[in-house]
Amino acid sequence: MAGQHSSSKPSVSSPSSSSSSRLFLLVTLLPLSLACFAFVLQWRGGLDDPVTLWSTDHHEFPGMVSTQQEKRSSRRSVSDSGCVDLLGQSRSPSFPYFRDWDFAYQSDLKPRICITTSTSAGLEQTLPWIFFHKVIGVSTFYLFVEGKAASPNVSRVLESIPGVKVIYRTKELEEQQAKSRIWNETWLASFFYKPCNYELFVKQSLNMEMAIKMAQDTSMDWIIHLDTDELIHPSGNHEYSLRNLLANVSANVDIAIFPNYESSVERDDIKVPFSEVSMFKKNYDHLPRDVYFGSYKEATRGNPNYFLTYGNGKAAARVQNHLRPNGAHRWHNYRKSPNEVKVEEAAVLHYTYPRFSDLTSRRDRCGCKPTKVDVKRCFMLEFDRAAFIIASTASTEEMLQWYKEHVVWTDEKLKLKLLRKGILTRIYAPMVIIQELREAGVFSSVVTAAHMSFSKNSSTADSTLSNTRESSQATGRRKVLEFHLDLDGKSQVSAVPPLSPPGLEATKMEPSEK
Repeated sequence: MAGQHSSSKPSVSSPSSSSSSRLFLLVTLLPLSLACFAFVLQWRGGLDDPVTLWSTDHHEFPGMVSTQQEKRSSRRSVSDSGCVDLLGQSRSPSFPYFRDWDFAYQSDLKPRICITTSTSAGLEQTLPWIFFHKVIGVSTFYLFVEGKAASPNVSRVLESIPGVKVIYRTKELEEQQAKSRIWNETWLASFFYKPCNYELFVKQSLNMEMAIKMAQDTSMDWIIHLDTDELIHPSGNHEYSLRNLLANVSANVDIAIFPNYESSVERDDIKVPFSEVSMFKKNYDHLPRDVYFGSYKEATRGNPNYFLTYGNGKAAARVQNHLRPNGAHRWHNYRKSPNEVKVEEAAVLHYTYPRFSDLTSRRDRCGCKPTKVDVKRCFMLEFDRAAFIIASTASTEEMLQWYKEHVVWTDEKLKLKLLRKGILTRIYAPMVIIQELREAGVFSSVVTAAHMSFSKNSSTADSTLSNTRESSQATGRRKVLEFHLDLDGKSQVSAVPPLSPPGLEATKMEPSEK
């Protein structure tokens, strides 16, 4: 009965078995405990970092109001309202940078960046343009306004935005610019007394000259000339920050050149380009030579050039003594040849003819005859000339067909092919930022606040409008120009006009057969 006797003995656990059980229990309970702890933290809304309680630096991100008192008060107000979402989830926009932004900060961060522009655009284009650049680090804007941009309903909103200086094209302004030394020099002389784009080019240069003085008076570090259909894309910077990008530019560099990318629209019914366009054609400077020239004809699609309009980018200049404009695309210095560098990854996104209505709007701004001979007096680039002639001579249906053939990208196979080669690229960051700004109510709140404030003093608009209408057009109609030439070769470098990208004639390399 030995088998029965052995089976009746009580079982005794070995030390190793007991240790294994405790280890298994620990491994099981530890993740559960951590998960519960994380749940409690999320439900409470998080814990305050003890370090931040004593920190005097409240610039985690420019423009944010981040004091602990406001955090606690906002948390109290939410809990008191009885509207706390499950797990403390917020119904505010998902892009975190816009929480608690007031956009009214006086930037004490370096470098201080300003943008100057000459514009006649309305608020639907200008507000997204301003606030996008505020997000990436621009603190000050010098807006030389005309047309719609100078109207009371638009200008009163622009003037209400912190950091925005609005300059109207008044008789006094034109008289002041008529005395500019630019008229007595040769570097811009080839653009004088010509209509349309040439006149605008001279006006932009005169405005840039005044903006330099304003930038010096307000201790700006960098100045950029940009149109309101262009956005700076600080790619390659881990914080998507123009301020950080320029802070890392070597101190001996005077000018940073941003190659431009050109929008490639995929529909003919675009209404809001900044929010609807995501495909861009890369600049020659950001492409391998063999890729650019090997795909040149396919990328051009029968148009006069690789880009519809200009391809020589825009530039940021370090604000310093003797700085001067060198046309709308570059800067120069009266006392030295500036040291220039091209930015490797960042670019200027140029939204070129993104709307069908851009054909007629350009036509309506220019009084030239729609002939091949006359348009050369008005426009510097071939595509602008062709677009003007079509808009002036064709029916609406014919214009739309021409627009689809020359501007809109509808060939899916070609798009995919050029995307794979890197000729075309998708860029979503500006679209996302502007959409989040819109959903956060930034644009609507600025407009509402400006009009509410204006209603208390309605006389301001009338005086502004009358000043704007008193424009003498002096700079566009100067009849006498006395030359007192400064023949210093360095200071008289000719202004850089909008230039097309390199064509096939720039190399002996033939495009490869596909």
